[in-house]
Amino acid sequence: MSTAAPSPTPIPLTTIAELRQHHSQLVRLGVASHPSHARRLLSFLARDPDSHLPYAARLLAHHPDPHPALFNPLFSELPPRHAARLLALMLSLPLAPDHFTFPRLLPGAQPLHLVAQLHALLLKLGFHAHTQSLNALLAAYFANARPDLASRVFRGGGGALDVVSWTTMVGGLCKLGLVDDAREVFDGMLERNLVSWNAMMSGYVKAGRFLDALEVFDEMRARGVEGNGFVAATVVVACTGAGALARGREVHRWVERSGIEMDGKLASAVVDMYCKCGCVEEARRVFEALPSKGLTSWNCMIGGLAVHGRGEDAVELFGRMERDGVSPDDVTLVNVLTACAHAGMVGEGRRCFDYIVRRYGIEPRMEHYGCLVDLYGRAGQLEEAKKVIDDMPMEPDVGVLGALFGACRIHGDIDLGEAIGWRVIELDSENSGRYVLLANLLASAGRWEDVAKVRQLMDERNVSKEAGRSVIEVDGEVCEFQCGSLCHPRAEEVYGMAKDMMKRIGAEGYVPDTRDVLHDIAEEEKETPLLYHSEKLAIAFGLLRTRPGDTMRITKNLRVCRDCHEATKFVSRIFEREIVVRDRNRFHHFKDGKCSCKDYW
Repeated sequence: MSTAAPSPTPIPLTTIAELRQHHSQLVRLGVASHPSHARRLLSFLARDPDSHLPYAARLLAHHPDPHPALFNPLFSELPPRHAARLLALMLSLPLAPDHFTFPRLLPGAQPLHLVAQLHALLLKLGFHAHTQSLNALLAAYFANARPDLASRVFRGGGGALDVVSWTTMVGGLCKLGLVDDAREVFDGMLERNLVSWNAMMSGYVKAGRFLDALEVFDEMRARGVEGNGFVAATVVVACTGAGALARGREVHRWVERSGIEMDGKLASAVVDMYCKCGCVEEARRVFEALPSKGLTSWNCMIGGLAVHGRGEDAVELFGRMERDGVSPDDVTLVNVLTACAHAGMVGEGRRCFDYIVRRYGIEPRMEHYGCLVDLYGRAGQLEEAKKVIDDMPMEPDVGVLGALFGACRIHGDIDLGEAIGWRVIELDSENSGRYVLLANLLASAGRWEDVAKVRQLMDERNVSKEAGRSVIEVDGEVCEFQCGSLCHPRAEEVYGMAKDMMKRIGAEGYVPDTRDVLHDIAEEEKETPLLYHSEKLAIAFGLLRTRPGDTMRITKNLRVCRDCHEATKFVSRIFEREIVVRDRNRFHHFKDGKCSCKDYW
């Protein structure tokens, strides 16, 4: 009775020489064509297709019983052009693709003409009604940014379409920014799964339409659909973007009640949400309760402390992170530097920069030098900030120059600010904030003709000043106010409260700071535009709608101006309110007539 030749014990394959030796042994034993051995050899060869594809082709061409199962796994491992060559070999044997071939080939297929060729082959071989192949074709057209062709395939799919097909359409359209088209497809779905719901919510989040994302989540919950960790993370990010703390807390409680695992991604999202909604202490409680803390969680918490101006706490937490054996990355360095910059810890910031770069071998990037410039610039050490720029190993980008430019405006260095300002405008010509900052700088020196030139340049380039917007959440409702414009059912009441509020703080010693008002007009006339700043309107609405003693939380799209900052300090004392304002750069906690930034921002 004959016995089969024993199979050799698999050995690690690290070089082509080892593979050839192992292949020879398999041939001698007569088992080289066994599927498991053949797949192992081919998988190794696929790691370096430029060098080894000819060897793989010979192996397949001489296989006694070639089968699509030998080829299919390679298609998803190989770059598109090599996958196409392998397909040509497969067809030349001749060997017809099976139902697993196109789903492996199509998703990564590029360029477009290759997708079109595969599409034609798919039709020729009769796979147009095969659902998985059809879904792969949709994904391929979206990967090549051709939603029109994907839509044509989708419309012709008929009975072959399944929930994955519809979800692929929703996700593909969202990734290309076509969220309204995606919503139309989403609303037409007869069947949805969690991936479908999350695709629509993620699309809205990516487009910055956070309230729409929350609306989809509410619809999902109303239909009795239970979520998972991916859905939870998306919704938490939507709450963060909307500045909707009450909704964020509600979602956090839903996660805890649902028993959804608080993995690293979700934990980081929750910590980030509380930080960015102004509740750094709640963020800290969630962070401390985590059974294990990954680098992302540490970075979120350090970054949260940074934007709240708690520099010492952020640096202390970084030390704890090191003691826990977690090594920092380039994001950690940014967060630590930001923390020091917002807290005025110049010496500590420089020490941390030098230490982290040297100890962990992190190569400073543009954003790290930008943080250093900001660190020195906020403290008024403009020459040191300029020296950082001069000594950088690369040309400074607009972010780095913008940090110095902003510091010049704060500290009144007209000459350096003007020189840097014109450079910044040329590098970032579509950003209205750059022009406004330069105009403000020149206006502070009474150079009205130059201010007019900046305005003329804005007109010539069709650049419009970005309107200031402030968002406040009251009883779960998110309301937005825009500077100089109020479209609200209670507009008359809000304006009335704003005037009364300004009158009361004026009686207590508040004096309008008109330095940021551009126009060359009388001082009394300058005070009127300040009344209609979006932050003051949001605070007035909050005073109307919230209970005495309630904390008001406001999110701004721009940096808080000096007048609003001073006025809010007075409001917090006279109306006995804590007011948390999140502007473009950081948080300000106003209470008892003081701000957490200590007027250092």
